[in-house]
Amino acid sequence: MDDRTERVRLTAEAEALLHRLASRHGPLMFHQSGGCCDGSAPMCYPRGEFRVGSSDVLLGRVVGETPFWMSSDQYGYWRHTHLTVDVVKGRGSGFSLEAPEGVRFLIRSRLLTDEESERIAAEPPLATGADHPDGTAG
Repeated sequence: MDDRTERVRLTAEAEALLHRLASRHGPLMFHQSGGCCDGSAPMCYPRGEFRVGSSDVLLGRVVGETPFWMSSDQYGYWRHTHLTVDVVKGRGSGFSLEAPEGVRFLIRSRLLTDEESERIAAEPPLATGADHPDGTAG
């Protein structure tokens, strides 16, 4: 997956928070669903504690080996965007690991460039939860 066009990255602040969370909780994962309320925010879980669905899409890995999953419905809407995970003050979902920190992860997006879109079109399809039934993406 390292040769693929980057689809998701973290800001320096989000990366620092992810490192702190990983030092407490071990390997982590992100999942972004299309649900209501906090469903449009990326949720951070200990890897393996959240089961991805067979149609969820693996957008990539952030901070080394942290998989970033997205529900297939949400991916249908956001497939033409590059995502940047940021962190802002405020409370998000109580289920995401950063909630007790008084901050929440947030997605910022931009449209893919024509060059990025062309490269992505030439790449194999993204992996799905059916390819990684344990949800850890390897």
